[in-house]
Amino acid sequence: MKDIGRLAEVDVRELWQHEQYNFSNWLAEDNNLVYLNDILGLTLTDVGKEVYVGPYRCDLVAKDETTDTTVIIENQLENTDHGHLGKIITYASGLDAEVIVWIVKTAKEEHRAAIEWLNNNTTDNIHFFLIEIHAYRIGDSAPAPKFEIIEQPNGFVKRNKKGKTSNEELDKRQSEILLFWEQFNQAVADRGKPFNLRKVTTDHWYDIAIGSSEAHIAVNLVNKDGVIVVELYINNNKELFDHLYQYKEEIETKLGIPLAWDRLERKKASRIKHYIHHLNFDDHSNYDSLINQVIDSAVKMRDIFKEYLL
Repeated sequence: MKDIGRLAEVDVRELWQHEQYNFSNWLAEDNNLVYLNDILGLTLTDVGKEVYVGPYRCDLVAKDETTDTTVIIENQLENTDHGHLGKIITYASGLDAEVIVWIVKTAKEEHRAAIEWLNNNTTDNIHFFLIEIHAYRIGDSAPAPKFEIIEQPNGFVKRNKKGKTSNEELDKRQSEILLFWEQFNQAVADRGKPFNLRKVTTDHWYDIAIGSSEAHIAVNLVNKDGVIVVELYINNNKELFDHLYQYKEEIETKLGIPLAWDRLERKKASRIKHYIHHLNFDDHSNYDSLINQVIDSAVKMRDIFKEYLL
């Protein structure tokens, strides 16, 4: 029988002596942001370091590629304290951030409770994360970082505060959407995560990054029409749509699936859509097949459209 190593925790200060000059610089690198993206369900890009808010400086400011949401990250390689709690609120206000991430060595109970209160009592588009950073090694191996979420947003509490249901229960449509995305995320994970998992919500859409802030892949559940729409959603760039349209036949041949090209003349956005039929929230028997079709189509569209981006 082979020897089995023992997992041992390493003081994070052995990896990064200073949160600003060591940890923040490390986290800002693309290959390290993956650790954070995986647990947040985001795709962070355009990372700025030491961004001023009045006389103070926020450690990291980034954008979520698929939603263009501003994300701030404050790092503290020590126990949480009141000063840093005040800072993250100041930074969120000054930078108009929608996602606030506080990464610490150890979260005190009073600060965990404070983040929970903020998530339950701020508006629906503001999300606070309290995350501990740990490091582990086995024997003489290199230490490996591990992010552990201590507090995170509860989307259902905020939606219920808006009065959608009087008894704080999801309605049938919301429950069905939630169930579909949970099954969808499990299938994506089982297939080795061909794209980053998004946080499961009751929203009818699910966004997938393609490596450009100009466009992303969106999956939309349209139960009333019995379809799932997998599309390239171009945010506000008719020039990009026209450029892609020049290669319409070539792109469709490579994809091997039909597309509907919608320039949306009177709107900022443009959409290039593929329809997958037979969605029915009252019949889950074909969900495995539908979900795999969606994943296959989304991956193909992401990879092929990336070849033609300006």
